[in-house]
Amino acid sequence: MSIDYNGRQFRKLASQDGVTAVYHQRDDLVWADFEGGPVRRGSVNGVCDPDGILRLAYTMVMDCGDVIAGRTVNTPEQGADGGLLLREEWERYGPHAETGVSYLSEVTEPEEVG
Repeated sequence: MSIDYNGRQFRKLASQDGVTAVYHQRDDLVWADFEGGPVRRGSVNGVCDPDGILRLAYTMVMDCGDVIAGRTVNTPEQGADGGLLLREEWERYGPHAETGVSYLSEVTEPEEVG
């Protein structure tokens, strides 16, 4: 595999909500957990193809009690800072049905405690 996601951390590009996902990988199996900001608990599970493209299903429980589910395809790109950037094409199901594109940037330095 060209990209090993195990131990990498990602957050939505230019987001200040503190939601950081920690990724794990075993062979082509990839999963991550996240929480923070408006998300009480979230997780993704899926597979990584030989080009590093992730095909994932996700669920989130929001602070307001909403449960959101969907799928996403994340394509790796080189970020402006040289780190890994994931172009995330997502689709939500059910009462929160929506589609969109987001970017996740790799967290390469520990967050400062303020």
